[in-house]
Amino acid sequence: MEATRQILKAVPGTRVLILSAHSDDAYVEQVIALGAAGYLIKQTSAHVLSRAIRQVQAGRTFFSPAIAKRLQHRDPKPPLRAGQLKRPTGRLSSREIEVLQMIAEGEANKQVAAELGISIKTVEKHRQRLMEKLNIHDTAGLTRYAIAVGIIESSVQLTIT
Repeated sequence: MEATRQILKAVPGTRVLILSAHSDDAYVEQVIALGAAGYLIKQTSAHVLSRAIRQVQAGRTFFSPAIAKRLQHRDPKPPLRAGQLKRPTGRLSSREIEVLQMIAEGEANKQVAAELGISIKTVEKHRQRLMEKLNIHDTAGLTRYAIAVGIIESSVQLTIT
């Protein structure tokens, strides 16, 4: 996931095709939300891999047949984990997800702007749109959301005694 984010950050027009051992729906959905154009499992044949490369290069998306079938038939509202308020990231653009990740990691607007090569005003506009789309009204809420949907991981360790 981090490689996808870094590649698209460095060269925004790049079409990323993932080849991974992970095939669970949550993982696939996260890389799609980050902007990946396709996703294949490692057991994919050379023929399917070459077809996927051509499809993605042509501007289309491509998924391993098993993943495509599961994504097509999945419940539009994934089950919630206990105590988690989950909102879909599908309505966020890859740039908004990128900005959200950086905000949730504690970066100031000025830092986000410098890293992404955009103006501070643009970062502020992205932050405003994120809050509107997600109906979240503060940075702490954006951070909780980013953790809940797996955009960032919480470094807090809970110890139950």
